[in-house]
Amino acid sequence: MNTVISTMQNWVSQVIVKYNFCPFARKEVESNSIHYFVSQAISYDDAVMDMLEQCSELNHHPERETTLVIFDKGFSNFDDFLDLVDLANALLVAQGFEGTYQIANFHPNYVFADSDEDDAANYTNRAPFPTLHLIREESMAQALAEYDDPEQIPENNIRLARRKGEAFWQHLLQQCHKGK
Repeated sequence: MNTVISTMQNWVSQVIVKYNFCPFARKEVESNSIHYFVSQAISYDDAVMDMLEQCSELNHHPERETTLVIFDKGFSNFDDFLDLVDLANALLVAQGFEGTYQIANFHPNYVFADSDEDDAANYTNRAPFPTLHLIREESMAQALAEYDDPEQIPENNIRLARRKGEAFWQHLLQQCHKGK
C-alpha cells in the first residue's frame, strides 16, 4: 500500500505540479493537505462506499484539503471505471455531498470522449492508478476566483501535453512507479 501511495505522490509532484496541470496543487503538496486513500475495492458497491467514507472523513478533517481515492486492484478497464465515476457522482448527490465535494477522475488509460487513444492530451487525466479525486467545492471556487483566466487551464494543459508528445508522458508515468 505504501508503494501505491508513493507512486501517486510521485505522480502529483512530478506530473501535476511540475507541469502545472493543476495550478492549485503545489500549495496543497507543500502544506501536506492531500490525503491518499488506497481502496482495495473491486466491486462498484465497495468502491462507492469507500468514496463516501472518504467524503465523511473530509468533513471530520478540515486540515485535509483534498483526497485521492486510489484503486490499485479494481477498475483497470477504463469503461468499467467510467461506470464507477457515474455511480460515484450520483451517490455524491444522493448522500447530500453535492455542493460540498466534486469528483475529478484519473485513469492509466484515460481517453477523452472526443479524442483518439494515442492523443497526448489524454495524459492530462492519466494517472498510475484509477483514481477518484475528491475536491472541496468551496476551496475550488475560491482558488478559481483568485486565478487569472481559469478557463484557459484545460487548453494550456492540452497544448503542453501535445507539444511534449505521447512518448514523453508515457515515460514520465512509468518513472512515477519507479520512484523517480
